Amino acid sequence: MKRIVVAILGLYLTIAPAFALELDLSVDEEIRKNYNPSKLEQQNLPPLPKTATPSKTVTTQPKTTPTTTKTTTSTPPKTTPTVTEPVKKKVNKNLPGTTLTKDDFTAIKIKKGTKFRLKSNNLVSDYLKEGYKVSFTSLTPVYQRYVTIPAGTVFTASVEDSHLPQMTGNGGLVVLRIESVKFNGRTYSAHGKVTKANHKKIFLNNIKGKREYWKGVLNQIDKGEAFYQKTRSTSKKLADNPIGVIISPIPTIVGAVTYVVNFAGSPIFSIGHKGGRVSIPAGSEFEIKLQEDVYLSL
Repeated sequence: MKRIVVAILGLYLTIAPAFALELDLSVDEEIRKNYNPSKLEQQNLPPLPKTATPSKTVTTQPKTTPTTTKTTTSTPPKTTPTVTEPVKKKVNKNLPGTTLTKDDFTAIKIKKGTKFRLKSNNLVSDYLKEGYKVSFTSLTPVYQRYVTIPAGTVFTASVEDSHLPQMTGNGGLVVLRIESVKFNGRTYSAHGKVTKANHKKIFLNNIKGKREYWKGVLNQIDKGEAFYQKTRSTSKKLADNPIGVIISPIPTIVGAVTYVVNFAGSPIFSIGHKGGRVSIPAGSEFEIKLQEDVYLSL
């Protein structure tokens, strides 16, 4: 029984591949019709038979290319157009009150409010006209950050305003404005005012002569009193004479009236009294104060 089963299995295994291997020889047949196997190396292969492939629909937008119409005309000789360059304006990079630029990194600032003791090199008088230059020399050094302004530094001032004594009792006037300083051989712009002149404080930068209105008032009263004293002495002399004793009171009366008139009218009479003069000799001491920063170059 076992031998029969084994024989059947062996027969099945030999017959089954014959039924399973069903080859598609249609392709080989097509190749034999179109190819010569002996000349494969010398021939170019013909295209393979086409097989049906699924068609893919691709939608493409039509490209529109601009049409340019070329017209052939006689070209005139080329002329190069003249290009006008824009006007370049220089930017003012100057620091305030000086000719130094911001690129000059060695500039040292002298702060406003700094004071200097000076002596005048010229006569300062109310006779000076507007624009007249007056020079001063510093008496003591002034120490600032990174720099020392030595004694002997020259400052220049300009007369800004002036007038002689006036009939209203006002004195003379001189207004000086510091406008430059000379340092290390170079002149720098500076703005300052006078705070002291000949050891006296100056207010609002006005160097004034004495206002002598009230002095004029006192002078008028003194004149009246002096005239009265003269008339008194005249009356005494007349009283010693028997004939003059009759008229002796008259000079005294006139003197008294004159004294009263001068005393009462002295405020009016003194209006025409001139004020004091301004005359400060060279070598006098002054004090100035900077009103703006000053920039120096080392």
